[in-house]
Amino acid sequence: MANLESESSFFPQTSSRLPDDTVFFSIFPDASLSSAALQSLHLQIIDFLSPFTSPYIWQHEPFSLSISLSPSASCPCTDTPLPHLHGKLKYGDNLEDEWFAVFLLFRISAAFPSTSIRVWDTDGEFLLIEAAFHLPRWLNPETSRNRVFLRGGDLHVVPRSRLPDPSLITSLRFLLERGGSESRASDPVQTALKNRVSGYPDRAWRSMHRVRVRVPVSVAHVLRHVPFLISLAVEGFYDRDVDSMKHAAKMEKFLSKEEELVVVNVKMSRAMYAQLVQQKFQAPSCYPMPSISDREAYAEAEIGMKIACGMEMMYQERKKEGEDGRGSGWSKYKENLEKSGYFEGLLCGSKEYKRLMENAEEYYQKSSSVSRTREIMSAPVRRIDEILALPYSEDDFKGQEVAVSDSDSWLYDGEDELNSVLQERQKEMEFYNEKKERKQKGKEKEEGGSSSDANVNNFDLGDISKSMEQFIQKVSSYKGAEVPQNRDFKEVNLDVDRFMKDIESMLGSQGGQEEVDDDSDGSEGSSMDMDFDDESEGEDPNDDEKEAFMESYSGAMNEELKNSTLDKSFEHVNQLSSKQNGESSKTTEEKEEDDDEFTPIDADFNLVKNLLESYSSQQGLPGPASNLLGLMGLQLPKDSNDK
Repeated sequence: MANLESESSFFPQTSSRLPDDTVFFSIFPDASLSSAALQSLHLQIIDFLSPFTSPYIWQHEPFSLSISLSPSASCPCTDTPLPHLHGKLKYGDNLEDEWFAVFLLFRISAAFPSTSIRVWDTDGEFLLIEAAFHLPRWLNPETSRNRVFLRGGDLHVVPRSRLPDPSLITSLRFLLERGGSESRASDPVQTALKNRVSGYPDRAWRSMHRVRVRVPVSVAHVLRHVPFLISLAVEGFYDRDVDSMKHAAKMEKFLSKEEELVVVNVKMSRAMYAQLVQQKFQAPSCYPMPSISDREAYAEAEIGMKIACGMEMMYQERKKEGEDGRGSGWSKYKENLEKSGYFEGLLCGSKEYKRLMENAEEYYQKSSSVSRTREIMSAPVRRIDEILALPYSEDDFKGQEVAVSDSDSWLYDGEDELNSVLQERQKEMEFYNEKKERKQKGKEKEEGGSSSDANVNNFDLGDISKSMEQFIQKVSSYKGAEVPQNRDFKEVNLDVDRFMKDIESMLGSQGGQEEVDDDSDGSEGSSMDMDFDDESEGEDPNDDEKEAFMESYSGAMNEELKNSTLDKSFEHVNQLSSKQNGESSKTTEEKEEDDDEFTPIDADFNLVKNLLESYSSQQGLPGPASNLLGLMGLQLPKDSNDK
């Protein structure tokens, strides 16, 4: 790789700036290819993919590749200086599109072994997410940058021991020179990914849904010539807004006064069909709907009406925005070549310039024949006008046998499929936990003896109350109570007594001013009008009054609690001492004496008791008790069956 001198970041954009529901991919050849060689590789890959993609209708846009000879704004890896192929695919609500694209990239990497492929989406390295239970512990979103590639039909991860902080170029060089077994991911990772893409392309083809619909003749005529325009029609209907619905109310393009509805069979993805069926939409007043008494005809016309309205809204909005006709076709392609430096600064009309131009024209003719789907999807207005300019009539669709619609039971019976997927994930999790537990037991045996029994015998329950006391004394922020990572933090010092004296002194002075205007008898003064001067000597005459108030308040509170069941929910000091002394019974007089006095509780004992009960009720699962104890650095030993 002779031209791999400069290095750049492969992800110039953060994931938050990437479009949602879009998968990106780049194909890097091992050798630094010339523009002609890169064009040849491009055509080979397109021809290779054609048998897989031709029967399939994509949700928003077809799978396609473009050539990048130099960094450009249109390239998903903007600052990459290497000549390469790149593309993006918006899959929207149809996740099938994303994994079908991943299958195609796996097949490309196997068919073209001298290439390395990157694939990512808004979530980042989503292939690693699929194999999360089998990855090495060091591999995470922060350390996976410029490490994950498809090569030779397998997933490769550049090891951290070889390249601690790799760039794209150093990783590609490593794959070329020392790849193979050193970077190939483990067999469990390969199996997890291969299982995810197994069944393709048949699985993608089976996701197509065929339905009988009644549509205006103009819509049927367009879909007959360009069946994949159904994607844009459904998108126009599903993403409609108030402005676009004004076009549907008029139906100027796809419904004339004398136009009739004809029955045709339309192929679309299951996701498109669900988007049409599950949205209620009132037919425009100008639209000829059959009688609702004819349920079959009405159901066919209702879906057809949504398709026709979506086609109208899509056409009129794109025409208004002028997305078509701005340098499309050959002129746009030539403009991109000039911007990318294809002509290398040669003078227009020179011999070398003409040679490059001839090569570009030949490549464009070959590539346009196999990528016409992409061109039509990007410029539908012009193509629709061309099709409607051709002669057509209702007779073209009459007398033809139209197949019945496919069963849509999958739309309502998806629970079994969901449960099977959840069960597979559950099995993966159980296998991962068993493997982790076996590994932990192996470590314990190596350390000698069973450490669990030692933990049970050596565990001090008093540590729980001590740790809890330390925990509640920590200074917390407005975000809530959190255990500080650094225990040696500086606490906030507050002189509470001085603060309260200042507050009450201020309130007392305000009370003195209000006494002048008070109509009540103020001979005794305000209860807040107290002297809190730190320099005064002697006892405060109000101390006895405060103490009497607190005794009275405490007695009233005890009387209130005696009549409630709150007292029985705590363990009391005398109860604990009685149990410890082996007292089995009490006399009636002793019980009455205990009832007359609200005995104190053992706060530490009740705290530990309640925490242990909460921890036990979790039955080994995550919960508030284990989370709180974990924050305090405590880990309770597991229950032993013989204890």
